[in-house]
Amino acid sequence: MTSASKTGKRAIIVAAGFTAAALALSGCAAGGGSDKDSGSSGTLTIGTTDKITVLDPAGSYDNGSFAVMNQVFPFLMNTPYGSPDVEPDIAESAEFTAPTEYTVKLKPGLKFANGNDLTASDVKFTFDRQLKIADENGPSSLLYNLESTDAVDDTTVVFHLKSANDQVFPQILSSPAGPIVDEDVFSPDALTSDDDIVKGKAFAGQYSISSYDFNNLIQYKANPDYKGVLEPAKTGTVNVKYYADASNLKLAVQEGEIDVAFRSLSATDIDSLRGNDKVKVVDGPGGEIRYIVFNFDTQAFGAKTPEADPAKALAVRQAVADLVDRDEIADQVYKGTYTPLYSYVPAGLTGATESLKGLYGDGQGAPDADKAKATLTAAGITEPVVLNLQYSNDHYGPSSGDEYALVKDQLESSGLFTVNLQTTEWVQYSKDRTTDVYPEYQLGWFPDYSDADNYLTPFFLTENFLGNHYDDKEVNDLILKQATTTDPAERTKIIEEIQDKVAAQLSTIPLLQGAQVAVTGTDVTGTEDTLDASFKFRYGALAKG
Repeated sequence: MTSASKTGKRAIIVAAGFTAAALALSGCAAGGGSDKDSGSSGTLTIGTTDKITVLDPAGSYDNGSFAVMNQVFPFLMNTPYGSPDVEPDIAESAEFTAPTEYTVKLKPGLKFANGNDLTASDVKFTFDRQLKIADENGPSSLLYNLESTDAVDDTTVVFHLKSANDQVFPQILSSPAGPIVDEDVFSPDALTSDDDIVKGKAFAGQYSISSYDFNNLIQYKANPDYKGVLEPAKTGTVNVKYYADASNLKLAVQEGEIDVAFRSLSATDIDSLRGNDKVKVVDGPGGEIRYIVFNFDTQAFGAKTPEADPAKALAVRQAVADLVDRDEIADQVYKGTYTPLYSYVPAGLTGATESLKGLYGDGQGAPDADKAKATLTAAGITEPVVLNLQYSNDHYGPSSGDEYALVKDQLESSGLFTVNLQTTEWVQYSKDRTTDVYPEYQLGWFPDYSDADNYLTPFFLTENFLGNHYDDKEVNDLILKQATTTDPAERTKIIEEIQDKVAAQLSTIPLLQGAQVAVTGTDVTGTEDTLDASFKFRYGALAKG
């Protein structure tokens, strides 16, 4: 293995959501070679700290797991490299044939890597099991408008929708709810283990998994039979190594042990690499957000606490919103690679507002301790409020510790809060947060598709991904309404109204919006293409130059 320091070749770094997701490519660390079966050439070695929870698409809704799914599972609709719009992937066509019927025609002759035919029956099976399993850590909440799925013949699928003219359903088919699975390998009513999925070779994406060591090492081989919109993979073999922390990942980049470091290098690491003549960093807009979630049952004064009081619980959330200093977090922790976020839809998307800015703090985006104190006093809260605030130490980047230490300081310096700051590794964290273990906790979000709906539907429907017991019928109905409103101006007004209503209730407190960073070099090409408008990362466009 040749180190980058010996070859002198330039490294490449790409980051989605920047600090929380960085991609750094170095020299020819992994060596060359070719994949004679697929026609693809070369070998790339990628490093990441972003852990997998499970490979079953019904059981995970996180970036680390979806990064794998994007490589190996087929989708009916997908976003081509560099495009903001979804197009048919393994589908030949996809269209509304009635206001509540979305009909998809599959390409002929589709197969899984195990030789099984991929037919409309597998598609029906995929969506039926998503709705049946409805795993608390899965993406089934995205299918809120799906009534049923019919396999008309081997290549024709009809989705029957609850509400007509669903403007986002085609994009949902490209989301984590959309990977098509093999009905001969996957269980119809329970999650299928990673080992059974890999053993069953139930893949039909650009790559298949040829070797799998959970959160240690995955080897991908280009799939010669992939017939989707992304075109054949350019790289024959991709090895992905999982690192315990960002410091080890950065060292691997510097030592030339890997070609790509994808999620997560710290802001300090990225900043230092900007001065490295072996890398080139290019900044751009991004769609990642970071926020605090409140469990409405178990937060201070929550519905199932001994001191339950909804007015006091709201006052606690409002006081936190009055005290957080987003500018300080963005500048001190993330060195400007994140920007303050004052609503639920990030800037740049149609319908984005700054609903929280005028409601909380000084009304201009800065904190206001006097206002926070007045809010708590008016609710009858006179003693410091205890918050048990949890964050993940390995999923949202190594700077999460600094971020939440600063949040703790901001809240406690007011004298209004005592914050018990705790941390858990992501694999356990993702299970605990949906079982009411954490009263207040950190989450981040990488969009599934580039529409404001994806920042509203998963969070604020009655049956939502957060599982934080937030329930408002008016908000729920407005979310359903915007998704089926065909007039763009009217739909935008509804999206803005939703943000205003949730801002007054504070199911979550948004903190930051991330940037997207692409760094290109000379001996790996296609890196810009791997980060498309849906902020998905795929290996298929990467190749040695």
